[in-house]
Amino acid sequence: MVHIATGGIAISLAVMLIAIGVVIGFKQEVRNKLIGFGSHIQVSASFSNQTYETQPIQFDSTTISLLRNTSGVKHVQRFATQPGILKVNEDFQGVVLKGVDKDFNWDFFKKNLVEGSTFELSDSTSSNQSLISKKMADLMQLSLGDKYHIYFVINGKVRVRPLEVTGIYSSGFSDYDKLFIIGDIRHVRKLNQWEDDQCSGVEIEINDFQKLAETSDAIYSSIGNKRDQSGNFYMIKTIQEINPQIFSWLDLLDMNAKVILILMMFVAGFTMISGLLILILDRTNMIGVLKALGASNISVQKLFFYVSLLIVGKGMIIGNLLGLTLCFLQKNLHIIKLDPDVYYVNAVPVEIPFIYIILVNIGVFFISSLILRASTFIITKISPIKSIRFE
Repeated sequence: MVHIATGGIAISLAVMLIAIGVVIGFKQEVRNKLIGFGSHIQVSASFSNQTYETQPIQFDSTTISLLRNTSGVKHVQRFATQPGILKVNEDFQGVVLKGVDKDFNWDFFKKNLVEGSTFELSDSTSSNQSLISKKMADLMQLSLGDKYHIYFVINGKVRVRPLEVTGIYSSGFSDYDKLFIIGDIRHVRKLNQWEDDQCSGVEIEINDFQKLAETSDAIYSSIGNKRDQSGNFYMIKTIQEINPQIFSWLDLLDMNAKVILILMMFVAGFTMISGLLILILDRTNMIGVLKALGASNISVQKLFFYVSLLIVGKGMIIGNLLGLTLCFLQKNLHIIKLDPDVYYVNAVPVEIPFIYIILVNIGVFFISSLILRASTFIITKISPIKSIRFE
């Protein structure tokens, strides 16, 4: 029974750690993919619609400098998007050309690059180099170095832009992988006859995601009531506002984790109470003898309480080793795979911050101590005479 109680505590704690690790890892992975494609905060024209065919807005050097100097802002970059059709031989696919400037942060795409490399933009001429996803490359049978054409409909006229595959990336976020082609922002400007300081908007990367709302408010205080040279107001939207459905779905995972933690706490509590009661039942004669020799109820309670804590401690050590080992193996070896078309990741992501490990262990030990302390009160009801006769 001691082994069963130890095993119950160990399994419960391991499941708690795994549940927390998977929830935190999954939320971080999906969130980082969204941020990689759209950054933390976007500033665009106030009258722009929700499509990728955007209205132009101007960002002069003064406005960009004002954004960069805002508290909490890490990086600012211009972007422009234009929907079109990618055609290779007889195959075609609806895509969005995302034009980036020379100040673009390539860290996300470098991390997810599977072939080739990113490209650098010059000040003088536009570049035909581009990044496409592996999903798109497989679908359209494109390889590194291949040339292709994207067709755009601008004011009722079809316009074509030739591009070359410089790099192939795979983020695992299929909704965006099958959509975005990364190219030079000057293509979008020429297609729409925009000025050199006009774009679809700017993407702002911040230092701390937990301060997203605070930083967004600071940006609004800086430029929220200002207009560009054409009289357009700046509209500020966070990544949560741009993708509300996905973030609402991620928030539901917190509820799932809480349910698992509560259920596992009940399982651990039940096994501890059962183990302690059987331990008391098995030692009823000993309890009677101790009481007959003058031992008080408190001293006997302490004896069984300390023995039970040793069982809890052993179970927690085993549970930590089991849970953290499984999390480590999944994080590094990706043993359990997922369908990226459904879950946005190709393997179960795991991430357990050290503070969560400490808090879970403290919580389990504290609640276990309370349960055990309450359970030992049954000893006060045991009569020395009856317990010595007990078989």
